[in-house]
Amino acid sequence: MRAYLKVMKAAADATRVKILKMLQYRELCVCEMQTLLGISQPAVSRHLRLLEEADLVRSQKDGMWNNFRLATTEECNPFSAVTLKNLRTWLEDEPQIKELRKRVATVDRATCAAGLGMGRRSASPEMRSLRADTD
Repeated sequence: MRAYLKVMKAAADATRVKILKMLQYRELCVCEMQTLLGISQPAVSRHLRLLEEADLVRSQKDGMWNNFRLATTEECNPFSAVTLKNLRTWLEDEPQIKELRKRVATVDRATCAAGLGMGRRSASPEMRSLRADTD
């Protein structure tokens, strides 16, 4: 039952769902997710830790970068495998997910590195709208 509850807790947060949806499209590092979501690096890391503990994502060190991807079926527990399978088709028509999908294709370490020190006040209107509406 513990594995089931970890997966449900991890999937019950709007920011973590956004992270899972972004990772459907490609592997991302923390700074890329920080740029896409408009939240702090510690907040992204905290969400990723919960997702890893629930067997939903995996990380791999690449020099100074930590890359994250969705866990494969072989790496998942049965509950996380079913959640990831279902999430692939869920929420695809949600405006926030559509916007993230577009932006995932354009973000990279080179473009997000300049924004690492960016505070909440200087976030773009697109990032503020993604951060503000977590339903």
